[in-house]
Amino acid sequence: MTQATLTPGFTKEAFDAFLSARNEPDWLIDRRRSAWKLFCEQDLPGRSDEEWMRTDIRLFKLDSFGIPGELQGAIEVPTPLLTAGVDLGGQGTSFNGQTVEYSVGQKWADQGVLFGDLAQLAVEHSELLRPYLMKRAFDSAADKFSALHGACWSNGTLLYVPSGVAVDEPFHTLSALANGGVDLGHLLVILEEGSEATLLTETANTGSVAGGFHCGATEIIVGPKAHLRYVSLQNWDQRVWHFSREKVAVDGDASLQWTMGALGSRLAKVNQHVELTGAGAQVQVNGTMFTEGRQHLSYHTRQHHVAPNCRSDFLYKAALQDKSRTVWRGMIKVDLEAQKTDGYQRNDNLLLSSQARADAIPGLEIEADDVRCTHGSTTSRVDDEMIFYAQSRGFTREEAIRMIVTGFFQQIFDRISIESVRESLGMAIARRVREYE
Repeated sequence: MTQATLTPGFTKEAFDAFLSARNEPDWLIDRRRSAWKLFCEQDLPGRSDEEWMRTDIRLFKLDSFGIPGELQGAIEVPTPLLTAGVDLGGQGTSFNGQTVEYSVGQKWADQGVLFGDLAQLAVEHSELLRPYLMKRAFDSAADKFSALHGACWSNGTLLYVPSGVAVDEPFHTLSALANGGVDLGHLLVILEEGSEATLLTETANTGSVAGGFHCGATEIIVGPKAHLRYVSLQNWDQRVWHFSREKVAVDGDASLQWTMGALGSRLAKVNQHVELTGAGAQVQVNGTMFTEGRQHLSYHTRQHHVAPNCRSDFLYKAALQDKSRTVWRGMIKVDLEAQKTDGYQRNDNLLLSSQARADAIPGLEIEADDVRCTHGSTTSRVDDEMIFYAQSRGFTREEAIRMIVTGFFQQIFDRISIESVRESLGMAIARRVREYE
């Protein structure tokens, strides 16, 4: 189970060979070249940068990886966690940065829904995607990782739902890594006016990972009066370096429910940005993080209110074992025109070890004068009295801790409207809980 890279390292020679092997429209090639120029001009982020001062990547060696090439050998795809008992409207799989297969229900294809390999569909539907891909909700200039992704993304998923189409079956994608693989996957979701869809995405590993690398991006556009339920589960191996920029633009009277699970990776640095661009937009984001060993997960969230009469609600909860660490930095940004804004953000942390650490930095940046914006954060250890009480009722110590941790996340679970996701996420966290130190 192996994969070949065109040329070791992200070099000019490797990039030129990568471009020459692709049959893409000129506008997309131009965007790739512009991103490559930015990549060459920038240094890797350092701890002198405010956004990175709590995240140390000095052990990360970019030259150890390269642009994914053609797959070689047998492919063993892990079993998905999120789809048990679910009838899907479409399903896609990628392995070590390359597409394996996609399928979409005929009844949805007949209504104009597009779901499949982004690279292929960008060629087949060039003019449809040109206003969106790598433009509407992605900035290659954000940092060196963003520029690298903008230049070299090789696989990805497109979900496009035409105006007025309501899809009542979820779409699902699984991205897998093995044997030191590289994944530069890009997700583009476009919901036109009045449409509805549900998308489940997850990552996993199979076999030996040996220090994999993921540098991804998500672009989501939710059109006027459209509704999207989106679930993203990051479950990489604990030797994978995970970097991602994720942005959603939500238009007038549209809604988004985004459930995020972060369980894996050695180190994760994720920027999660939601922009409410039309009056009456509503967003709910539910984040769950569980860390162990020496994992380091850093999530920066941004709720940007551009239009008036919008509501955003971010709730993040993290439980930490061993010597792991989380960093959550949240910002509610309200523009001058965004009157009648209702913004909320909260981060709660449960320490399961005396050596775990959780940093929480909520923030507000408000220019309007008729708003309601609140934020808060809590960090605490498991109450020994709660453990004792549960043990006095016949639970073992480990069972008691597992029950307490599950209860800690219950507020998040109650918000999840998809039963398979609610149960799978709860079981995945419960399996990781060990005896409290």
